[in-house]
Amino acid sequence: MTEKGKILKSASVIALATVISRICGYLRDQRVALLLGTSPAADSFILAFRIPNLIRRMTGEGALGASFIPVFVGYLRGKPQKESWAFAQRTFWDLAVILAVVAVLGSIFSKQIVGFFTVMGGSRVRWDLAIYLNRIIFPCVFFLGLAALAAAILNSFHRFGLPASTSIFFNVVFIAFSFGVLYRPIMNWAPPAYRTPAVGLAVGIVVGATLQLVMQLPALAKLGMRFRPDVSFADPGVKQVGKLMVPVFFGMGVFQVNFVVDTIFALSSRMPEGSVMSLYVADRVMELVLGSYAIALSTAILPTMSHQAAEGKHDEMKQTFGFALRVASFITIPAAVGLILLRVPITQVLFQHGEFMARSTALTAHALLFYSLGLPAFAAIKLITPMYYSTQDTVTPTKVGAYSLTLHVALNFILLFGFGRYLWNASPALASTLAAYFNFGALFVIFRGRYGRLGASAIFNSLGKMALCAVAMSVACFAAVRYSHLVTLEHFLAKAAWLVGIIALSSGIYFSLAWALRCEELPELFLLLKRAEPNAAVGGLDAS
Repeated sequence: MTEKGKILKSASVIALATVISRICGYLRDQRVALLLGTSPAADSFILAFRIPNLIRRMTGEGALGASFIPVFVGYLRGKPQKESWAFAQRTFWDLAVILAVVAVLGSIFSKQIVGFFTVMGGSRVRWDLAIYLNRIIFPCVFFLGLAALAAAILNSFHRFGLPASTSIFFNVVFIAFSFGVLYRPIMNWAPPAYRTPAVGLAVGIVVGATLQLVMQLPALAKLGMRFRPDVSFADPGVKQVGKLMVPVFFGMGVFQVNFVVDTIFALSSRMPEGSVMSLYVADRVMELVLGSYAIALSTAILPTMSHQAAEGKHDEMKQTFGFALRVASFITIPAAVGLILLRVPITQVLFQHGEFMARSTALTAHALLFYSLGLPAFAAIKLITPMYYSTQDTVTPTKVGAYSLTLHVALNFILLFGFGRYLWNASPALASTLAAYFNFGALFVIFRGRYGRLGASAIFNSLGKMALCAVAMSVACFAAVRYSHLVTLEHFLAKAAWLVGIIALSSGIYFSLAWALRCEELPELFLLLKRAEPNAAVGGLDAS
């Protein structure tokens, strides 16, 4: 099997689990929207979850894996198995100690953490409720961080299915806690001032996070991991991971930090009520696409590129990146176009129920427009940063990330105070999009300057074909929306049926033109969608 085929088959396992997880994630967010709408309680819940969720995303979607996997792969290739597992065991317990301290301090200083978001005002938010919820939620960082390390160990052996599926169970647990039979007893247990469904949802987050870790422990034990306490911050391997981890945590997490910055500006008195919740929901709609393909590919290519970098095969590593970027762009470009044109009916069908009313839809769809413009860049960042980390270069992405974050903050100020009346609640979304394109462009140019060409001509040739297909698709999609009067349809089933039909028609046109133009990404995508073969070897290790 070719290296491309191996990566795609690994990515297909991750993509399948991620698609299911994103669907469950939608149901989770739909339950939150139904129970809380875009009320001050909803903004308080999202605000309380922002910091723990930031840590979850930064660890679960790359930072831990990017720093641990290259080092662990080096141990597996060059040291005895017993020594390799001893290193993994020490990393696990060292991280457990650090996360326990963070979890305790986060709960104790919840008032100060939530107060950090008051820089831009935000009198409409129930700050006391946000503090109370943050104290409940924050301990989940302990379980989520260790779950991310467990996933990194399994991924090093090219075992992707179980780690990718744990988020499904996290979402299922959360959804269960959104029903009255579970959240009402918890809500009634809370002090009278905080008796809201958000309290039950907060407890559900902690229970789901615990399950994410527990599910992976048997698989680690079967591979050879032992869980005897062994704390040793002086271990050379642990030191190396720690040295890589600090800049990686920032460099790979800039995209996630940007959403925290967006939250701070969304709390400004210049922003309409419900801006925090609407930006969160818009982000979640975008993540349905971004998580399904870009994260799956980035997770699958990191171990492969780490092996290639360890063997000095930099040309092959660059080819792996170019291939992954083309496949991701083949999906994210038409997805961005579709989200832009169908943003209102998509939001209506997915979320406009219960407390999430027409005004909530308008807020969310407006933010989704500007987030969707950056979808290709958000995906590309997730693919180019692993290429740096596979060579154990964590400094460059950190520096670029610092410049990107500075630009993002500056853009938020300019857009909010200079163009706020025109952008309504979307200035943070536009700032994130512009900063993302800068981030990817800088990383691409720097890596090319160090290691030579990255196949830009082939990439741009493919992007040109994709753009042509997307333009034709957008014309058909726009005409179908106008003809069907989709936005103004009142019957839910009719609206949902038309929406599915328009998406199917638009996708069919895009893929048909791609076939006619002989886009090589089309057969590669079909391979991605096929079920992974059991025990397919990738890089000499077992893949399952």
